[in-house]
Amino acid sequence: MKVSRRHQRMISLAISLAVAGTALVIPTNVVQAADSPTGLESFYGQVLDWSSCANGLTCAWLTVPLDYAEPAGTTIRLRVSKATMTGPEEGRQGSLVVNPGGPVADGIAPNVAKAFDIVGFDPRGVGESVPMVCLTGPQTTTWLQADQSPDTPAEIRRLMRLSAGLAQGCLTKSPLMAKHVGSENTIRDMDILRQSLGDPKLNFLGFSYGTILGTLYAEAFPDRVGRFVLDGALDPSLDLMEISKGQSAGFQLAMKRFAENCTRHKDCLYQGDAANVLTGINRLLEQLDRSPMKASKGRSLLQAEAVTAVFTSMYSETMWPSLRYALDEAAKGNGTGLLDLADYANDRTGPNFYDGNFTSAFISISCWDTPAPPGAAGLGLAAVNWSMGAGVPVMAKTMSWGNAPCSKWHGRTSRVPAPASSTTTAPILIVGTTYDPATPYAWSVALNRQLPTSTLLTYQGDGHTAYSRGSACISRLVDAYLLKGTPPAARTVCR
Repeated sequence: MKVSRRHQRMISLAISLAVAGTALVIPTNVVQAADSPTGLESFYGQVLDWSSCANGLTCAWLTVPLDYAEPAGTTIRLRVSKATMTGPEEGRQGSLVVNPGGPVADGIAPNVAKAFDIVGFDPRGVGESVPMVCLTGPQTTTWLQADQSPDTPAEIRRLMRLSAGLAQGCLTKSPLMAKHVGSENTIRDMDILRQSLGDPKLNFLGFSYGTILGTLYAEAFPDRVGRFVLDGALDPSLDLMEISKGQSAGFQLAMKRFAENCTRHKDCLYQGDAANVLTGINRLLEQLDRSPMKASKGRSLLQAEAVTAVFTSMYSETMWPSLRYALDEAAKGNGTGLLDLADYANDRTGPNFYDGNFTSAFISISCWDTPAPPGAAGLGLAAVNWSMGAGVPVMAKTMSWGNAPCSKWHGRTSRVPAPASSTTTAPILIVGTTYDPATPYAWSVALNRQLPTSTLLTYQGDGHTAYSRGSACISRLVDAYLLKGTPPAARTVCR
């Protein structure tokens, strides 16, 4: 199944700022929530008022505290949407909350949709849930076109200046939410949502960043964990730069596999072997670093946009043919194909117009949730080290420099990276993809070791996450777990 743009963007929190934000790591030493939410009774007692909304769904507003330390103070509303179960009422198993937002009902198997209401929500600061705004439309364009692999002192100064302006923009344009986003708040919102849905336990399907929400929730509310599927896991014991380093290696491996695959197709511009493909891509990116390339409708392709196009194409092997075509066009002096891929990744809908607030929201959540990365000197050193021996060095450099905004951030959590630790007795299913570029397979292995009641299901293949992406084996085993609560046997591999 083709991954929708909204689905892809919501599971792409862990890519560099060249695409959607900054590399994301959420440390997980959360204080366990009390059984009786003192001061939160009115929030837990609310009844959702559902009404028809777009795409045949029903929608409602969930009221939560802006600041959980002051529950009697300001409140905010979060947007919730639901695809009602399609089966008979006697087969109801409650709600299945999905992150990414949505609900992505088109990616849920019919037999699961018969038994569960499929529920999606915009986390605080995202979409319709008091959206974070840090940049105007023109400022967003400037940011997305900025050189994310600076190689001169002037380029470094400009990137750091833009990063500082982005951080200040959040405080100026979204003063209410700027210091109240973050996953610690979101998991408490999720528990209020669970109660408002009428479920004694939370059933949850989380992709990529959603696996961190699931992990945090299992730590804070261990007795309220229902059926949890965590697909494309992040390792909560890693700090921001360790996450970025792992992703850098993951994308380099994906590029190597793309290059090997490219040579097996007649429309691959760079014939011979994989090294020829990577050499051709590097030459193109070096050329764009010196001067833009013409594209359609009077636009020009910049290096940052070409890098974004390559990054986003690694999320799914179904995008590899589009990248081959775009590279062929670029070799002929036409940057339209690569620019189209960059626009797709950035949700660009017109000149200085973007669909939603993903750039602002994801940077805000990422930087709030993470310990501070190093400043320019440390980012530059990491960029040099990670690019040594890399198949596409510019991508490796981008993974380090993409953390620049977080080094300038106005505030952050006091938590530190730590292995997951939950007392839940519920079985949790972790799904890992062997060649996942954004959440490398080793992270799923690590989370499996950290959560004693978890089972690791392996998909041997390419792309970011596995469920609902075309593997009948993965779908069958995940669906069986969601419907019956029984995970597959340990060390099960779907090829």
